[in-house]
Amino acid sequence: MPRCYGSHFAQDMYSRHDKYGSRAESSESGGSRVENTGAQGQSSRGQRHPPWLKGKEIGLYYRNKAREKKGLGNVQIIKLPENVQSRITRALDNFTEYYDSLYNNHAYVKHTNSKLENKYMHIHDSQFKRKFLNIVSGNIQENLAKSLFINSKLERDSDLDDLLLKEYSAKQFSREYVNMVKFRLKLPAFQKQSEILELLKENQVVVISGETGCGKTTQVAQFILDDQIVQGNGSITRIICTQPRRISAISVAERVAAERVEKLGESIGFQIRLEKILPRDRGSILFCTTGMLLQFLQNDPALMQVSHIVLDEIHERSTESDFILALLKLIILKRPNMKILLMSATLNSERFSEYYHGCPMIHIPGFVYPVQEFYLEDILGIIKFEFPVDRSTQYSKYCRKHIDKHPLPDKFHDVINSYIMQLPWEVSAIIISLSLLHLLFYYFSHVLQISEKRRVIDELQNPRSEMLSLDLIELLIQHICRTQGPGAILVFLPGMMDIIKLNKMMMASNFYSESQYVIYPLHSRMPTIDQKAIFQEPPEGVRKIIIATSIAETSITIEDVVYVIDCGKIKFNKFDPVKNIHTLEPEWVSLANAKQRKGRAGRVKPGICYHMYTRGREMTFDKYPIPEILRTCLEEIILQIKMLQLGDSKTFLSSVIDPPNLKAIDVSLELLRNLNALDNDENLTPLGYHLAQLPLDPRTGKMIIWGALFSCVQPVFAIAASLSFKDAFYCPLGKEIAAREKKLELSQDEYSDHIALSEALRRFEIAYKKKSAVSFCKDYFLSFNTLQLLSEMKSQFAQHLCQMKFLETENPSDKNANINSRNTTLVKAIVCAVMYPNIAVVRSVTKTGTLAYTVEYENVAIHPSSVNNKIMSLPSPYITYFAKKQSTAIYLHVTTCVTVPILLFALPNTFMKKEKGKYVISLSATENFICDLRTARLIHMLREQFENVLEYKITHPGVVTWNSYEGDLLKAVIEFVCQKDEKMERKYDV
Repeated sequence: MPRCYGSHFAQDMYSRHDKYGSRAESSESGGSRVENTGAQGQSSRGQRHPPWLKGKEIGLYYRNKAREKKGLGNVQIIKLPENVQSRITRALDNFTEYYDSLYNNHAYVKHTNSKLENKYMHIHDSQFKRKFLNIVSGNIQENLAKSLFINSKLERDSDLDDLLLKEYSAKQFSREYVNMVKFRLKLPAFQKQSEILELLKENQVVVISGETGCGKTTQVAQFILDDQIVQGNGSITRIICTQPRRISAISVAERVAAERVEKLGESIGFQIRLEKILPRDRGSILFCTTGMLLQFLQNDPALMQVSHIVLDEIHERSTESDFILALLKLIILKRPNMKILLMSATLNSERFSEYYHGCPMIHIPGFVYPVQEFYLEDILGIIKFEFPVDRSTQYSKYCRKHIDKHPLPDKFHDVINSYIMQLPWEVSAIIISLSLLHLLFYYFSHVLQISEKRRVIDELQNPRSEMLSLDLIELLIQHICRTQGPGAILVFLPGMMDIIKLNKMMMASNFYSESQYVIYPLHSRMPTIDQKAIFQEPPEGVRKIIIATSIAETSITIEDVVYVIDCGKIKFNKFDPVKNIHTLEPEWVSLANAKQRKGRAGRVKPGICYHMYTRGREMTFDKYPIPEILRTCLEEIILQIKMLQLGDSKTFLSSVIDPPNLKAIDVSLELLRNLNALDNDENLTPLGYHLAQLPLDPRTGKMIIWGALFSCVQPVFAIAASLSFKDAFYCPLGKEIAAREKKLELSQDEYSDHIALSEALRRFEIAYKKKSAVSFCKDYFLSFNTLQLLSEMKSQFAQHLCQMKFLETENPSDKNANINSRNTTLVKAIVCAVMYPNIAVVRSVTKTGTLAYTVEYENVAIHPSSVNNKIMSLPSPYITYFAKKQSTAIYLHVTTCVTVPILLFALPNTFMKKEKGKYVISLSATENFICDLRTARLIHMLREQFENVLEYKITHPGVVTWNSYEGDLLKAVIEFVCQKDEKMERKYDV
């Protein structure tokens, strides 16, 4: 039998002739190996009691540990019902013979000197196998050399050169083109054209920095293309220009095509995930996202079909852009004829020059009208507004996150009081006059001025003044509309839900009539067609209002914006590798962010920027944002390192411009090993190969693949979409109990937030078809906009898996893809298996909530928003969770109560060990399950053969045939996880 994919349990534990329990004992060597593997790292943890135990509880803990050592004392005993054992045994017998027969043809087996090739020699020769082995066995230097030799390069075609030159020359006589050139000539970038081209001619890498509005994004690539065509090099010119976001790639491509008086698809095109209009192969510019460039590098590591690469907006310091910067340093050594342009806002551009060994820099000045700035103290002087008194203690913790997601900054009063002391009084000089009326006028104006300043100071000293106030922002928008001249208003908010809330407030107001105002929400998750609408100029007399996240800071330019409202907050996803905790909270922007936001105003005439924070707070801002690679998990980037054959993760990541913490790398590597995306030698596995091609984090990527294999696409895709973006539930103040009851209803007594998420989306899609989705969302406290986005994400998942051959169609509602979609226990089992090792054990319920501990003995609490919070009777004490985040406490977010069979399905086989003639499955030093010999062997063999199914389907992508032996085996797995035997599942009262 071929080597079991991903199984670490000793193969010789079972005899092939008697694998289900007729023999009394397994081989001692096999049992010993299992015991050492399973117990590794637990003995030291078991010597200390959990930190929350006190007094007598500590004594009882050590007493129970002593009992466990003697006779495995007070642990749960697991035994499958006889009829279930029989059915599983038959399925195993049939599948084992079937699986062996798949590999009886050894013609394709060739022993090699490669350890990796020998490891996978039992896999049939196929296109997948060739691609996979090429990835895992190669290295970047060999791959670059192979790419230089094999991949076709841009070759000169004199006829095409002449044709492109004639086409370009003919444009010079086009009135429309001439008018476009006149507009372009006004841009500051055009004044630097000859200098840029000269620098590029003499250097391989050039850094271009430019102020907002200078035109670098739209002009530089055109300079290069036009120059190369005029020089007779059109046939050997293909320019790729990367943008950080999808909307940027599309909008810039459309603008450049318009300037060249062309349609997309001629010399200009774009390519983003699942959408593209490609330009001609040569004499062209392709605008794409940084993620797409990484995809190109997988197929053509030396980029032989590219002459110039323009990396735009590198100052944003996304993980992908930093990764590409490091990768290009390797590539240009092999491609001396390829040119690299690094384009940045005027933010630390010297840093990029130093990274590329002091390459030359050129600066393009901006072209913007003056922008007047107002700060919170000014705004409060204009608008009579009172911040609410902090009443958060009056509401339940469940809704506290909906009251305010903005944590108070440290030493708030120190910052604000110090600044208030410096505020100028701005008292008008009293002019001496013989007129008593004049004296009285100046006296009373002086008194009123002092009174007004006192009111503003009182508001600034309220801690709520530094928290996002949508009410104040909405009043400010009204003020601009009433008192200021024509021009679009751009509002910066931290996240999608803030955008939705403000949009809802404005739509509910009678102020914004459709005949006078058009409101556009703007977020990266929105459909492309909705994003593009913001560039349309409204009819005369209609004011455009855009509510956006930081997506509108750079790259995209909305020409008619005159007024900017900057909330001063931005959402950063942060990861603490030491505590293994994630945070996603609004934080103060950096000075660089604030400058970019201000620069969005004043493009067509003098503008105004309203900052919703004080000048004093601005003095505390960091100069630049923290690079993304230093504050996020690294699983996705590590998979890309493996796909591009860059070798050891730590070695390569040490070469990026700002190397991440080694602990963060270790945590990410461990998670990828748990997912079976990497093996113990840090090599990519077949599953990892597939996960690297999905635009998802590896856990949700694995979840949707399993959802396809188990034919339960609808619920699993819904859960994956919610976890990738956000859940659609919200909690209005004063309706906490009603909101919780509706969420409990959607969880269908499954004690699962994940099931509630999937059921909410399922019912929404039904209601949407019946045109009753709005009322459904209102009744169940759900966000209509969020559910729409989640539904679209499900379709995107289906498109990807169909391309990878795990689904037959791109329709997530396809009948064959949803055979088991109503089996909620199976769905929970898939979630638990993917989330491992995110397992916790409930220990008590208090007035404040449900307390638990993780398998690492960390004291945690279930988040108040979870359906499992404060539940007094659970089917099992075991909880799987999506994330562990720290706020007022360490909370487990998005939880599901899982039964023992589900837990055994999720745990690796390494957790099974032999002690005193019995087989023990250990979740932790204090959580053990005893199996009799036959049950232990059945569980092990079922897991082993299930992994064989996974191996075959992963290495031979295709849908599961349910009326075959592989289908029978998966049915046996489903029957196992769905066990309702009283010995295996019972109510757990806390």
